Amino acid sequence: MAGANNFPKLHNAMWPGLVGKGSDSEPPIDLDTMLDLTAKAEVKGVKFDGIDIFHAAPHTNIDFTDDEVKRLAEKAQARGLAIGSIVAPVWPPVGGGSAMGSASDRKKFVENVRKSCRLGQKLRDLGVRHYGVIRIDSASSPGEFAKDPKGNTKKIAQTFREACSVAADFGEQLAAEGEICWGGMHSWKAMIDTLEAVDRPHTIGFQADMAHTLLYTMGYNAPKARLLPANYNWKNKAQLDKALTKMTDMLRPWTIDFHVAQNDGTVKGMGYHDKTGRHCMVTDPNGKLDIPRHAGMWLRGKDGGPTKAFRHICWDGCMFPNSVMMQQKTWNDILATMVKVRDAHGWQA
Repeated sequence: MAGANNFPKLHNAMWPGLVGKGSDSEPPIDLDTMLDLTAKAEVKGVKFDGIDIFHAAPHTNIDFTDDEVKRLAEKAQARGLAIGSIVAPVWPPVGGGSAMGSASDRKKFVENVRKSCRLGQKLRDLGVRHYGVIRIDSASSPGEFAKDPKGNTKKIAQTFREACSVAADFGEQLAAEGEICWGGMHSWKAMIDTLEAVDRPHTIGFQADMAHTLLYTMGYNAPKARLLPANYNWKNKAQLDKALTKMTDMLRPWTIDFHVAQNDGTVKGMGYHDKTGRHCMVTDPNGKLDIPRHAGMWLRGKDGGPTKAFRHICWDGCMFPNSVMMQQKTWNDILATMVKVRDAHGWQA
């Protein structure tokens, strides 16, 4: 039997059906199929509570009509699923632009954040969305960022501030995803520098993905910020816990969105997506994280109690083969792990 905790709500991400898919990889998995796989998952009577979505084709039209949003809401509601966080289409291939790019690039970035905020508002009005954030990143590479770290941090912060003003108008919060492939967000230190430079703590926060943040401890794209030694032995669990504790203590106060995930300590890239932390299946024997235990470093404060900083958590596992994603067992295994996280670190409300 599952535990008594009913928060945080358990969500599944829809973008694994899109990220890393395309003409030079496998075909994308349509939204209806992803919804069905999510809705059919069940573990000892517990099901997913909702989904987080990627605001881009072919799942969601960026320049949506009211009828399209209504159909999206109806699809989720018909399967007993809420909609939570929304990934804004801030990247150039989907009509956005680099947050540290030209004035035109940055204008496109902010405009697409506006479109996602409007989508979020519409979904709230339709009664299918009661929590969640708008997720963003810098849409810029670490290599380009490294050419002028101070100047580019300033540019990203200014773009993010403009996006914060838009989000505030819609009653939304923005969550910046910490991931080694995004300039100004490619290390725990760079991420904190960027958030502090934005200086809008009530409107923007951090989106922590367990797989991506593990790479932060390794300093993959920022050797000076590494928390694990270059010759780290993965059998030394105490050293890993010490590094993760230091990182989570610094980033947890900013964290407003959370992804349960597994990683094997390596990187992977497919399609347009640059190399980033390799997501693994929860059952992968090469996974380096004890997911239920290490999730507690994000979900519990220094006092040991649940932070209750977000009302849902979401699974994120990108760039898996379609053959794996089309197996119902995949989603049952994921849900089982998420239930363990909630049983260990959740609360009743």
